[in-house]
Amino acid sequence: MKPTKLFTVLMILLFFASCSQPQHFDILIKNGQIVDGSGKPSYTGDVGINADTIAAIGDLGNATGTQEIDASGLVVAPGFINMLSWATESLIEDGRSMADIKQGVTLEVFGEGWSMGPLNEAMKKEEQESQGDIKFDIEWNTLNEYLEYLTNKGISPNVASFVGATTLRINTVGFEDRAPTPQELDSMKLMVKQAMEEGALGVGSSLIYAPAFYSSTEELIELCKVASEYNGMYISHMRSEGSRLLESLDELIRIADEADIRAEIYHLKQSGKENWHKFDDVVAKVDSANAAGLHITADMYNYVAGATGLDASMPPWVQEGGYDKWSERLQDPEIRKKVKEEMTTPTDEWESLMQAAGDPSKILLVGFKADSLKYLTGKTLKEVAEMRGTSPEETAMDLVVQDGSRVGTIYFLMSEENVKKQIALPWMSFGSDAGSPATEGVFLKSSTHPRTYGNVARLLGKYVREENVIPLESAIHKLTQLPATNLKIKKRGSLAEGNYADVVLFNPETIIDKATFEDPHQYSEGMQHVFVNGTQVLKDGEHTGNMPGRVVHGPGYIKK
Repeated sequence: MKPTKLFTVLMILLFFASCSQPQHFDILIKNGQIVDGSGKPSYTGDVGINADTIAAIGDLGNATGTQEIDASGLVVAPGFINMLSWATESLIEDGRSMADIKQGVTLEVFGEGWSMGPLNEAMKKEEQESQGDIKFDIEWNTLNEYLEYLTNKGISPNVASFVGATTLRINTVGFEDRAPTPQELDSMKLMVKQAMEEGALGVGSSLIYAPAFYSSTEELIELCKVASEYNGMYISHMRSEGSRLLESLDELIRIADEADIRAEIYHLKQSGKENWHKFDDVVAKVDSANAAGLHITADMYNYVAGATGLDASMPPWVQEGGYDKWSERLQDPEIRKKVKEEMTTPTDEWESLMQAAGDPSKILLVGFKADSLKYLTGKTLKEVAEMRGTSPEETAMDLVVQDGSRVGTIYFLMSEENVKKQIALPWMSFGSDAGSPATEGVFLKSSTHPRTYGNVARLLGKYVREENVIPLESAIHKLTQLPATNLKIKKRGSLAEGNYADVVLFNPETIIDKATFEDPHQYSEGMQHVFVNGTQVLKDGEHTGNMPGRVVHGPGYIKK
């Protein structure tokens, strides 16, 4: 039976009526300066979010939203990626991730050499005993179990991790200075395989520290070959960032070449004034490797000082066997004499950050485990040595023994000019190399590096707005799409229909870091709204209490 003319007319009218219905979204962000992560020029537009997904972007006309935000005067960008995060413990203590959420960081990437799995029972016991201000039970074994432990507990940002080469070595070889046996190497490779299939991003190393220092290039290549099968990445705190910087970069490039793997340099720097001139040679090597078909990138923090421990001032041999053996040796007068001599003698055999700093007045003590030593927090090694009437080297050894830890330390090492030049490199992204604490509670028991609270905001405020080092669109690209592409992460890193709704809104005229070396526990300012997986975690600069963070899996993930 043919439809009547009236019926046909009614259907046409209904069709046009439905077409004229305004779009409706769960969340509608209107009139913002859209910086989509691609590096292309910004434009004024709208973003519509449904559930956890960006449903539409552009000029959304008469669209409506259950929640509407007028973003006039604000930049709307993808959530930022922290390529080097140590929020592994701070998120256990406080899942809000206050320091980083207030800067728009929606993905924390872990795994600089040490990862939170795979752990054996001996490692779990040692980790439990070495805990400082933050105490927690270790309820996991594998890396993926740790990440799921975080999200099940409730956290605001998303999390991802590399599997740590140091962790793999301790799990099999322990803290000994020797090559793994063929069986141990096979075990390490099997652990990489399991981690990659559970979603690890690749293999991470930190080669200036014992026991990672004992790893050969060939050992790392074998581990990276496994990660390469899953399209993972190798990312490394290289063997040297100072006297042997160029040789260490050669090693990273060799690993990338022979393992057929993408590689990234953790927190690129030229440590020590005598090495500042090496910047151009570093860039030339990376550019040459990329021109030859490799994929070499880097990340950085936007400060002239680094932060680690007093272990980075002592030769690796004295640290063999772990902290207890290290502490025991430092109490032997003959060994102390030898260690002091090596701490003051220039060498290419190991990386001494004390020598790179050049003077104990440029070494700031910020993290003590023992309450009896916390009064020294914020003093320089030179000041403490003068208080005690001992040499800086002897003071450093005494503090490690007395504190029961490596003692958290800031070293002033880099050139401001080189920091600016690095920011502008096309293959540079950013990582805080820090946790994500709050300005309250247990976090105030220790000091920290200002990068903990300010790395992203410092980029957008000081280096983009105030000093015009790079354009805003380029900075956002380096915080979002560039690292997401390097990591092979899907549906994140750009504002695009179908991507997860990790979205930040900030005032480009006011965003700035406030943390200083003297007073680091200060939040950055200017971030107004943050959404993670479509859920608002920051509203008008204040945390909402929501914990929508998820595990972000790497390219080799196999869903069970």
